[in-house]
Amino acid sequence: MIYLLEDDDSIRDFVGYTLNSQGMEAAGFARPSAFWQAMERQLPELVLLDLMLPEEDGLSVLKKIRANAATSRLPVILLTAKGTEYDKVLGLDGGADDYVTKPFGIMELLSRIRALLRRTAPDSGEYRIGGLTVVPSKHIVQADGADVTLTQKEFELLCLLMRNPGIVFSREQLIEQVWGYAFTGETRTVDVHVRTLRQKLGPAGDLIATVRGYGYKLDENPGEES
Repeated sequence: MIYLLEDDDSIRDFVGYTLNSQGMEAAGFARPSAFWQAMERQLPELVLLDLMLPEEDGLSVLKKIRANAATSRLPVILLTAKGTEYDKVLGLDGGADDYVTKPFGIMELLSRIRALLRRTAPDSGEYRIGGLTVVPSKHIVQADGADVTLTQKEFELLCLLMRNPGIVFSREQLIEQVWGYAFTGETRTVDVHVRTLRQKLGPAGDLIATVRGYGYKLDENPGEES
């Protein structure tokens, strides 16, 4: 089930109709109050969220979604006429997974929805490398036996590297797979997240190796940087 919170009737009806015709069950809401009532009855797989809304703005709705333990990891794509870089960064920093600016092509929206659902699909595996253990389905990270608390993007970044030990990812590839290809920030965002991730992991952070001039990999036999 996909929820669409959008006060423009034509956009809401068109997107809802298209999603349902593509085999994606969808429900649309014009007001946050109706959206919250539906959330109490059933949680969706993904939320399409407009920023400019009656009753409360989309960023406020997003903040409440992320603050609730039951919905903190719920995939959210922002749909808005606000297209400045500041607005995009504000939405992404607020916890949105992707950002689509109106007017948008419906095929592009469908592609982004599918891509985000693939990225956030539950992973029942457990990964152990060196002193590092990650259990994606339970959101557990342990370094040398101690629990580690990570931000959502730090966690997604670590999971991607742990699932693909030895594979080198460019900064651009990491942005596409962790932040989504709509992210418009600089690639140094990856460097900042890797630095804080290493700090939080302590000695186990040495497993994340830098490939100079390119990107990063999970090194099962850490040594000097490449």
